[in-house]
Amino acid sequence: MLNKKNKHIVSALFLVLLIAMIFVSCNQNSEEAKKYSCELFSIKNFNPIVNYQKDSLSQKSIFLDYNNAMDGFVIPSVNQTADGQFEFEFEIKNTSESAQKFYYKIYYQNESYKFLEFDSVSKAENTLAEENFYGSWEDTDITFKQTDEMPSDNEFHKVKDKVRILGNPRNDLRYFSENTNDRWKRNPRVGKYKFMLVVCAEDDFKNIPNEVKNISLKKNQHFINPYYYFKYAEGKKLKNAIAYQSEMLLNVIAKPNLGAGIYINDMIFKGSEYDKSNFCKTCGQDSVIYKNAAIQQFINYVDASTKMENIPVIADILKDNYSNMDYNWNKSFYKKDELIPTLIQTSKHPCQTVFSDDKENKIIIKNPATKYGEWKKESVGIITRHGLTYGKYRVKVKLTELLNKNGVWNGLTNAIWLITQGGGEWNYRRNCNKEGYMASYWGGKEDKRVPAVDYSEIDFEILKTPPYCPDNAFPPVFKNPKDNNKNIKSWNIAMPDDIVQNANNITVACTNWDMACWEPKNFGVGCNEIKHNDNSYYTHRWDHWYRALTEKKEENDDELFAGDYYYFEIDWRPTEIIWRIGPAPDKMREVGYMNEKVTSIPNNQMLLIVTQEYHNTKWWPGAPYSQDNLPFPLNDIKGEIYELVIE
Repeated sequence: MLNKKNKHIVSALFLVLLIAMIFVSCNQNSEEAKKYSCELFSIKNFNPIVNYQKDSLSQKSIFLDYNNAMDGFVIPSVNQTADGQFEFEFEIKNTSESAQKFYYKIYYQNESYKFLEFDSVSKAENTLAEENFYGSWEDTDITFKQTDEMPSDNEFHKVKDKVRILGNPRNDLRYFSENTNDRWKRNPRVGKYKFMLVVCAEDDFKNIPNEVKNISLKKNQHFINPYYYFKYAEGKKLKNAIAYQSEMLLNVIAKPNLGAGIYINDMIFKGSEYDKSNFCKTCGQDSVIYKNAAIQQFINYVDASTKMENIPVIADILKDNYSNMDYNWNKSFYKKDELIPTLIQTSKHPCQTVFSDDKENKIIIKNPATKYGEWKKESVGIITRHGLTYGKYRVKVKLTELLNKNGVWNGLTNAIWLITQGGGEWNYRRNCNKEGYMASYWGGKEDKRVPAVDYSEIDFEILKTPPYCPDNAFPPVFKNPKDNNKNIKSWNIAMPDDIVQNANNITVACTNWDMACWEPKNFGVGCNEIKHNDNSYYTHRWDHWYRALTEKKEENDDELFAGDYYYFEIDWRPTEIIWRIGPAPDKMREVGYMNEKVTSIPNNQMLLIVTQEYHNTKWWPGAPYSQDNLPFPLNDIKGEIYELVIE
């Protein structure tokens, strides 16, 4: 027990602590008041979203509305609030000696996929911050608005207004066609948004640069990010201006309804003269599908590189107990003049191999069976219709198993990938400032280099091929992450022991098509290690002109494709790309990683594709099975896409 003297000491200490707490609390309150007060006015209770999810105060979530969104996404849509606007409000008190009006403006910015506005190394503006997705009033000629005249009555008065998030918020002429603002060419990004309210008196309003008041204007050919100006630059020094950033987050998620139909684009099928007999209520070209379908049928590019001399055999590799003995027998048995010369094919009959299930809200794709005399290996897939920049793309799929119980490959590659939305200059990537990009996707070493291109691609490609990282010459030397000095000889004569031992494994290949831009600090050729989250990956590029960087990881075919479903995720950020797979969204694991130090990260608008496609195995040196020597499919090969979420 405490004696009397000790009790006095404890009481004194408690009193000192209480006074200190009160002092700190007062200081904090005064600092907070100072933050939102200036000589002529004070503001409080800025609420950027009053009329949506009223009970959610720290974070609100909203899904992109795909209904009638071909002209671009609007947040919120007319289906989400009464008039398709967010209502915001704040309170202002005039602390001057006379009644006056004040100026105000609201800004929003995507915080999930942005460049930091301030460069901590150079202690200056990060010029890449002009690429951030930020906006204000959609009519950019409306700079700051004026409040009603506020009396000098020592009372707070409420101000209400509206704003919405939509594409091309700066009204950048780059995204115009003639006099039309094609807002879909720079759609809003998914992820978290913050709102900033700026209020000022007339004298400081005059001192704000026109490029900050009107975000469509440029200074020295560059946009000025208002978040930089008010948080780090001259705007921070304005005497009677307050930049009040709300802590409330708006989380924007994309989750298209896969049962809303599949649109058929005439241009994909080379004009309007083609078979439309398979059109139905969930696949075709009617006005409802055109307005609301988030998906269209995808047709792989086909050229001479897919040409094969295929064995004249039809079999169901997955079900017919097709063995390595069968493979080797058929490979050796047929004479050259008995082989079937053919290209890997794509559908000539839209809606025949892709289906939108409006009851279960899923997509079904089928590589069609073949018949004698109608020889074909036909790739199949779907592609999204609305382009986005950046995002965590996660699909829940049950794609075909690739190997049978004997470890024999069915010849298909399961692919989940992003591809440029195309379009030319409006969708150009950021300039490559070291020699430029290779000009075209298919060109070779002699292709010219150009400052900017619109081509971009980020891939999951999953097939039967070795997970090795080869030198820039092939064959004979390969580097295995487990044994970098391993020398595999006679590659095309016999399978290496570890391929035989891992007969049930397939390779997950993760690729970024950077179009051979040499600007990244650690641009490399051959096999190079990169580490992330205690994982080591080995990037590979064939030579200085090769347009893609690839990593490979071996995985079990049954785990990925024998179950009811599996998840695949491409996490595309401004400075890095992360590939993940897993049995559930909260059980994803990394299988690939790249950053801006080793590859040029695309910053243009892209679409998502899911395919089951036939590859010419010459594209994958070392593959233990040759596409030419694998049978044509006896039965349809089905894949199902259950969910797509981009966040």
